[in-house]
Amino acid sequence: MAESKRLTWFRRVARVAALLALIVIVVGAWVRLTDAGLGCPDWPGCYGHVHPAQLTDKVAEINAASPDRPFDYQKALNEMVHRYIATTLGLLIIVLAVMSVRNRRDPAQPRVLPWILLATVILQGLLGMWTVTLLLKPLIVTLHLLGGLATLALLWWLALPPERRELKAAERPVRRLAIAAFAVLVAQIALGGWTSTNYAAAACADFPSCHGKWWPNMDFKNGFVLWRGLGIDYEGGVLDTPARVAIHYSHRLGAYLTGLVLLLLVLGAWRRAQTALTRGAATAVLVAVGLQILIGMNLIWQGWPLWLGTSHNAGAALLVLAMVALLRFLSPRPEVGRLRP
Repeated sequence: MAESKRLTWFRRVARVAALLALIVIVVGAWVRLTDAGLGCPDWPGCYGHVHPAQLTDKVAEINAASPDRPFDYQKALNEMVHRYIATTLGLLIIVLAVMSVRNRRDPAQPRVLPWILLATVILQGLLGMWTVTLLLKPLIVTLHLLGGLATLALLWWLALPPERRELKAAERPVRRLAIAAFAVLVAQIALGGWTSTNYAAAACADFPSCHGKWWPNMDFKNGFVLWRGLGIDYEGGVLDTPARVAIHYSHRLGAYLTGLVLLLLVLGAWRRAQTALTRGAATAVLVAVGLQILIGMNLIWQGWPLWLGTSHNAGAALLVLAMVALLRFLSPRPEVGRLRP
């Protein structure tokens, strides 16, 4: 049974929104890595305006009021471009929620997930505001990153129609492993966000060792304090070197574990998968893992260039897309009328 025209359009809009969510994540990484997160210290505007170009006659006044953080047009523009794209994405997600209501009589139309997605985007807006007003607090920025990836994952899930078949007994262990592997991946991405928001990416200048040691001097106690109170400006980081090394090295060890788990998942999917789509998604996971490892190593070897740092965030997003596709194809529907995600 073919999908209805309305459901086809719903999935098309979800695909466009997923692409836009990927762009938002990459641009967000670019904003963070160019230290533009506080380019506009208010929200949702920039010093009360919708575009930094409107502030040219107020620069002296702004600089006098905030001598420690003078106005930087390029940083302000970077931040506002990210907000413009994120706002457009929010509008598309509202459209998806409305479409799900209009098409509610179709038994194959997802009804719950579009509204969970809308709630996620509203929370993302709040986290974006708190990112600025709480001065780049690492916990908030990390949650903002995870929220962006959750938005991407939900959109991609909605964009991919499930296969119309029963899940074979041989595939059930692979599905359980895929769920566990996805949890490991999320934890690793959270560690990556914590590394970035605490400015710990450059804490180890060599690879595979760190400062020439396999177990360098590390301060885990201070490296993983989630909340340090209000009023602290986190731009540039506040931690000492041993704490930053602890964060960086934890992320590096997490990468080894995550790579191993995902490799086992790929091998299991190749052996037990019953369809070409499932095997193709597993191959995509393998390619994304390999790409991410190469980017991570070259980040260190090449001295953390901006384009590679941004690519590392894009690689994490691609891994999420590949894993969501694999989970989607391992979650087939036995009957069209029974699936209402």
